[in-house]
Amino acid sequence: MIKSLAGARQPILAVLGTVLALSLSTPANATVSAAAGAVPDSNVTLEVIAANGSGCAPGTASVIANSDRTGFRIRYYDFVAEAGGNAEPTARRKNCQISVLVTVPAGWTFAIAEAEYRGRARLYSGASGLQRTNYYWQGSSANSSTEETFAGPLQGYWQTRDVAPVLIYTPCSEQKVLNINTELRVDGGSSGSKSSMSMKSSDGDVDTLFNFSWTRC
Repeated sequence: MIKSLAGARQPILAVLGTVLALSLSTPANATVSAAAGAVPDSNVTLEVIAANGSGCAPGTASVIANSDRTGFRIRYYDFVAEAGGNAEPTARRKNCQISVLVTVPAGWTFAIAEAEYRGRARLYSGASGLQRTNYYWQGSSANSSTEETFAGPLQGYWQTRDVAPVLIYTPCSEQKVLNINTELRVDGGSSGSKSSMSMKSSDGDVDTLFNFSWTRC
């Protein structure tokens, strides 16, 4: 995992840690395409079939496919956790679980190669924050999770990145539902001021990005 913080009061962080490998079944008839970086010619469709949690009230999260079919983005519009000061006790932890149905063109299958998460932090001295994301495919008992912590004083944009060490592809000719559960948590600690962590698109260049690796069936 690579973690960085931009626009903060302290130097940019770069931490290499645990990498993410989504647990999928490898298709028996899937072979790696000879053309590196090949993508389907026709459209990939994504449908949000469920969105639940204190961080994504109805209508406050969306999924957008990249125009070049290399992946998709999740944008949150009201996803913020805060603690300390006059923050409500229930605001210290927020989560959002999104279920995304991915439909791909015939003759192709994909793996999740990389995921990036971007947000904004305002953590005062003595406060801390946490971003945790858990992934699992519907019908699979396996799941993978990633977690990053941040300590105040810290203010600015943060970004974390997970890279799958092995590309494992979904079965050909099967639609798959990817469940993505993200949590933000803030501990006010000894700070008397209100600290926060957010993944609100209105804060600027803030979203979650999933990158595909394609292969022909």
